[in-house]
Amino acid sequence: MSADEPVVLAIRVRGTVGVRPQIEDTLNKLNLVRVHHAVVLKLTSSLRGMVDKAKDYITWGEVDEETATLLLMKRGRLTGNQRLTNAYLKKHSKYSSIKAFAKALVAGKATVRDVEGLKPVFRLTPPSGGFKGKKYRAYGEGGITGYRGMAINELAKKMI
Repeated sequence: MSADEPVVLAIRVRGTVGVRPQIEDTLNKLNLVRVHHAVVLKLTSSLRGMVDKAKDYITWGEVDEETATLLLMKRGRLTGNQRLTNAYLKKHSKYSSIKAFAKALVAGKATVRDVEGLKPVFRLTPPSGGFKGKKYRAYGEGGITGYRGMAINELAKKMI
């Protein structure tokens, strides 16, 4: 792993009707099976290709530490749909708190799989106030899909 691979939050924003089988397979491999599911990815070259292939159905950008902490505290789930707690994290990983784990996650030094029993998918709600833009256009063209950089944090906070 090189240091120039950014850690991104990818959120699925469009459904499955009319999706080509190859793209649906790519979305499944990214663990973005349903609308409003989110995953934290270290964008390696192979994952970058998968994200580019699914760009018309997801939105992504660099996640910051505050958003990662909020995501883990509010939407982090364990097996049995239990919430992620500092006590569980301390017992089942090398991290002492959710904040410390979020910091390592954003820095690219940790993955969601480092915590035993933590589900890799975060189930979000539709954004409060709704999506701003056209559903079938890229973010840069006034839509909701595609790369949005640091603006992903604002969207994620509305969906948590």
